[in-house]
Amino acid sequence: MAIDLTALRAHFPSLDHGLAFFDGPGGTQTPRPVADAITATMTSPLSNRGVLSPSELNAERAVAEFRAAYADLLGVPADGIVHGRSATQLTYDFSRHLAKDWKAGDEIVLSRLDHDCNVRPWVQAAERAGVTVRWIEIDAATTELDLDSFERALSPRTRLVAITAASNVLGTKPPVRRIADRAHEVGALVYVDGVHYTAHHLVDVPAMGADLFVCSPYKFLGPHCGVLAGAPELLETLRPDKLLPSSDTVPERFEFGTLPYEILAGAAAAVDFLAAIDPGVGATRRERLAHSLGSVHEHEQALRARLQDGLRALGDLLTVHSKASDRTPTLLMTLEGRDAREAQAHLAARDVLAPAGSFYAYEPFAALKLQDPALRTGLAPYNTADDVDRLLDGLSSFL
Repeated sequence: MAIDLTALRAHFPSLDHGLAFFDGPGGTQTPRPVADAITATMTSPLSNRGVLSPSELNAERAVAEFRAAYADLLGVPADGIVHGRSATQLTYDFSRHLAKDWKAGDEIVLSRLDHDCNVRPWVQAAERAGVTVRWIEIDAATTELDLDSFERALSPRTRLVAITAASNVLGTKPPVRRIADRAHEVGALVYVDGVHYTAHHLVDVPAMGADLFVCSPYKFLGPHCGVLAGAPELLETLRPDKLLPSSDTVPERFEFGTLPYEILAGAAAAVDFLAAIDPGVGATRRERLAHSLGSVHEHEQALRARLQDGLRALGDLLTVHSKASDRTPTLLMTLEGRDAREAQAHLAARDVLAPAGSFYAYEPFAALKLQDPALRTGLAPYNTADDVDRLLDGLSSFL
């Protein structure tokens, strides 16, 4: 497995500006084929979906190709793919859909590791329904989930367990399948935030044990939108509030208003682009995705090792808080006696983009008593060893 990095980077016009991007967890750069797909859809004949005119058929094709692409990426049937404006919007929507069946005395289990996208919608839905919220805590020494606290939180009254597949700030990848199996034993549904995870691994939603799984294409080279995946038979049991004339079929019943066909085309193109990075000899798009994302993983992990070695060489003036044994190439750090935003500005002046903040990770920051702001670096497929060295040089000159 190997990535032709020169060829890959040539597809990204933004990289011509000489910037080293370490802000991938917040959103990646966009390759030209994705932008071309958006432009082609918007400038071709286009109207509402139908089967009579070329413009109607173009809209139908955009929807069908989007669902097929994300079925291949996430390992679910095409009619289990729901488009949304963002992962946050989808989670709010589905918190309302699921909470319709909750009643006082029920419980849900949330994680201190999660982005607030997979916390606040559930907390607020629970408050409205009179449902108790239980918590899975973080082991501060390892930045792993405390699974004993999960066992204490779980009960026959648990209706939902919401868990991240990977932390957007620490990179920690909890044992989702183990958590899901225990949740299913008590009859609970499992909602997985895969926004950060999907940028680094091929997803298999059923194998993961997720009942519902959400991700964001703009985290892995696509346009800004959200995607939810689930088994069609589960989606059939959920009844959203919707306009009377709108479709009641699955998955359309969860998509409110006219779909953004150009965004769907761009999101599908991002999946094709990922599959072409290092496709191997795969006969299907899913096989090509597996090979490509395997190569991406190897590339990112090699860069992560280079970065961590360089950070260790900077000494005690910098503390890396990402400690989990299984994690993505994302590192969160604080700087002894220094404001991380000053470090961000120092790096930006040297054309190195590494953001500072808490990144909507309210619960992890509170649970681990982390200093806000902290500096976060995240690697993407287009990053290079030179990018890493520029980051390390910038931090060294700041410290």
